[in-house]
Amino acid sequence: MTEHTPTCQAVIFDMDGLLLDTEPISKRAWLRALEAWDATLTDEVYLQLVGRTVADTVRILSETLGPDLPIPAVRTQKDTLFEEIIADEGIPLKPGAVALLDYLERAGYPKAVASSTPKAGVLQRLSMTGLRERFSVIVGGDEVRRGKPSPDIFLAAAERLGVAPEGCWVLEDSEYGIAAAHAAGMTPIMIPDLKPPSAETAALAYRVLPSLADVQAMFSTFRETSANLLQTKPSN
Repeated sequence: MTEHTPTCQAVIFDMDGLLLDTEPISKRAWLRALEAWDATLTDEVYLQLVGRTVADTVRILSETLGPDLPIPAVRTQKDTLFEEIIADEGIPLKPGAVALLDYLERAGYPKAVASSTPKAGVLQRLSMTGLRERFSVIVGGDEVRRGKPSPDIFLAAAERLGVAPEGCWVLEDSEYGIAAAHAAGMTPIMIPDLKPPSAETAALAYRVLPSLADVQAMFSTFRETSANLLQTKPSN
């Protein structure tokens, strides 16, 4: 993405792997579910599932594991195992998540979650971690026709926020999410989780940052720069 000073009127968050450290839990659940069918999941294939809708996940696994494996049944078992794990262990937050939300609220930025997870699952996980009430808009993957990397879910979040796409900054951990935010005409910021971005993805992102704490520092610098520009702008 060409370097510039983008406008920020609202912030849209992905959820899994960005706010919530759920990807290792999801992978454990998939591996355990597949054991019953004497199948397994490579790291390469699992990374293709990150940030994808249920329909996309079923399609990818059918293509990679073969048509004879009952993927919908495996996924149902995976979901059951996932729920058991988080009921026993809880859901860890990503470092810096709460501090960043506190900062954005003090600064007055509207916030949304746009997750490929179905809406019921999004609400459940956010409620479990105490984050549900911190977002004015929540969009699940089952509320849009096309999943990431198509821009639909981010455009839906922007519409519900009442903010033009070009005024939205998107925080994402996956390459598909960055591609979707870019396609939506928004400002994508990547905080990689399980996989570093490819050169192509890094070029689409306004910034690639190590953690949510670094995102907060970037916002602080951005606001200071914007304030200084306003102070130095000549009056008419």
